[in-house]
Amino acid sequence: MRLSDRDPQVSPDELIENLVPPPRFGSVSFDTYIPNPDEPSQAAAVEAGRLFAARVSVKRRKWSLFGSRDDEPGKLGLYLDGGFGVGKTHLLASLWHAVPGPKAYGTFVELTNLVGVLTFPEAVKRLSAHKLLAIDEFELDDPGDTMLVTRLIKELTAHGVHVAATSNTLPDKLGEGRFAAADFLREIQSMSSRFDVVRVDGPDYRHRGLPDAPSPMSEGELMVRASTTDGSTLDDFDELCTALARIHPSKYGRLLDGVTAVHLKDVKPAPDQNVGLRLVAFGDRLYDRDIPVAVSGQPLSELFTEEMLRGGYRKKYLRAVSRLVALSRQ
Repeated sequence: MRLSDRDPQVSPDELIENLVPPPRFGSVSFDTYIPNPDEPSQAAAVEAGRLFAARVSVKRRKWSLFGSRDDEPGKLGLYLDGGFGVGKTHLLASLWHAVPGPKAYGTFVELTNLVGVLTFPEAVKRLSAHKLLAIDEFELDDPGDTMLVTRLIKELTAHGVHVAATSNTLPDKLGEGRFAAADFLREIQSMSSRFDVVRVDGPDYRHRGLPDAPSPMSEGELMVRASTTDGSTLDDFDELCTALARIHPSKYGRLLDGVTAVHLKDVKPAPDQNVGLRLVAFGDRLYDRDIPVAVSGQPLSELFTEEMLRGGYRKKYLRAVSRLVALSRQ
């Protein structure tokens, strides 16, 4: 199979039905999250998640943008802030699993696409009866999308929906490897007082004590590996990058349906930021589905140029390298 030949389609109803954690996090829990003993913030984040899940699980009550309509304590929002590889997505999915439905889970990109397909009023209508909306990889690099989602958050919390999110921000703009809570709280304007911001510190767990990225295969070795692996795909790297440009990032998950392993020929550094950011989104969906990756050409650790790694999207690129290298070890 070639991913480059696929044209994934997702209907509006499927967009709603697919608002669940991806396969990698399909059965995680707070109990399966192993805090780093050297990072006390991780154990504290688990406890904060458990407490928030308990609040969400109680009977829904109506809220107003100008204050609660009853005396229910606690806040409607939880924001998990930290660097990549500290388990924020694991914690977010654990929270989702701990709460009874109706509930929804999606990435920031999936949520913006949902609003675009359904229209804003219809998205509010479909999600307003939920107990919880979990948003992974909340982004602040597109002001339009950011304001769209923060407006959606305000509308939903006014209906009593709780919101939990993880951060995915521009390090050079908001602080190296950290989420600037004050900037986010200003973005969500009148909802700012509803959010608890919880820090999750620590090193990237995917690479503690592990070797560097495997060396690339020869093209012949790669083709043999692909031909002997059921359900695998084999693509030229440049052709895959061209295909990703015509597919909305919210459909990258559907692009990978039925795929057991991805093989890429002649991998090289992304030529520009647009290609780089698509590869980040594609890498996230590979990681969500725990799909191994094998390459020829240059190693995955060199997928992004030094200039890119010094720029505003540095955190995204480093997270993508971390996840792709982990997949290449499989």
